[in-house]
Amino acid sequence: MDVTQEFVADGLRHAHYITNERVETAVFLALALEKPLLIEGPAGAGKTEVAKVVAKLLGTELIRLQCYEGLDEARALYEWNYQKQLLRLQADQHQGLHWEELSKDLFSREYLLERPLLRAISAPRKVVLLIDEIDKADEEFEAFLLELLSDFQVSVPELGTLRALDRPVVVLTSNRARELSDALRRRCLHLFIDFPGIDQERRIIELKVPGLDHQLASAAARMVNAMRKLDLRKPPSIAETLDWTRALVRLGIKELDTSAIRSTLGVLLKHEDDRVRVEAKVPALVARPK
Repeated sequence: MDVTQEFVADGLRHAHYITNERVETAVFLALALEKPLLIEGPAGAGKTEVAKVVAKLLGTELIRLQCYEGLDEARALYEWNYQKQLLRLQADQHQGLHWEELSKDLFSREYLLERPLLRAISAPRKVVLLIDEIDKADEEFEAFLLELLSDFQVSVPELGTLRALDRPVVVLTSNRARELSDALRRRCLHLFIDFPGIDQERRIIELKVPGLDHQLASAAARMVNAMRKLDLRKPPSIAETLDWTRALVRLGIKELDTSAIRSTLGVLLKHEDDRVRVEAKVPALVARPK
């Protein structure tokens, strides 16, 4: 793909994705070398957003495969539309057609249900394929994925080998719930995205929550940064930071004092033990030097 680093950097900025040179370079190389990009990092750090931004950057479709325990080839690749096949079979049997005649039509693309992986391969133009939270899938599924990432083709016994018309841009994300295989890592470029620092998160807040006072945005970024250091069960994600600051705007809160923080913790923290832990430390967090 004929892209430049400047094109990628400008595209990320136009998509309002505040990032750094390391991320820009990784995205550029993934596009230029046509290699899958594996992005690891804590949940809520903005990994999935990279794939969405790349799709906007290229002006193309984002096809998402959400991984989970027990995900198999049928759910990820394709299934036959058995109900539609049965209706066709019942209709044609009334006309006295034999199975040999019927099977040629019943196992055609018309009756194939394309799941995300096959959709990405069959797309008439280049798409972005997001394989989200690959660490939640079983090792068997990961092994199946290796062939696809190498050749971008799949075999359907009834139809033969289906090859990608235009090699998709592949982004895989992992929250590191389990260790991924070396074989998968060898096929990918690697990028680690951590939670943003205070200044970067402030810039994100100001970009995404217009009308928020600069000092309040800075205070919110510092507070969330401090909370993430408390060994919580689920540290606040960037999306939850934005929800929180929007809530502050709607409530008319102008200053982050103890009362304001405690009354809105439910927007940031989604586990009661986290809320209790943070609430006890709010006075100390508020009293920290700015």
